[in-house]
Amino acid sequence: QVQLVESGGGSVQAGGSLRLSCAASGFSYSSYCMGWFRQAPGKEREGVATVDSDGHPTYRASVKGRFAISQDNAKNTLYLQMSSLKSEDTGMYYCAARGCGTSWYKYWGQGTQVTVSS
Repeated sequence: QVQLVESGGGSVQAGGSLRLSCAASGFSYSSYCMGWFRQAPGKEREGVATVDSDGHPTYRASVKGRFAISQDNAKNTLYLQMSSLKSEDTGMYYCAARGCGTSWYKYWGQGTQVTVSS
């Protein structure tokens, strides 16, 4: 059974930091490319940070320099270190997995809520 379980969300003041984790199981993690997405109330889901098959990260412009995506293949775990958080970073954060030869994300977690107050 495929599972992606996010954790680490919470409520923080603007300028604070959080580290999200996503524990993956039930599929060949090293064969998949991972990403973090978020959805704010009333808005569409958007990509935050992704890694390609070479491990190279890509960030949306608004989080560059503040967020860092990483992964521990030995633990099948994806991370998102978020610093200098802003109120506009508030939302539900999801991790997702896609076959590295495809463009669509096949597996999704249930999400973890991040709330940043100013």
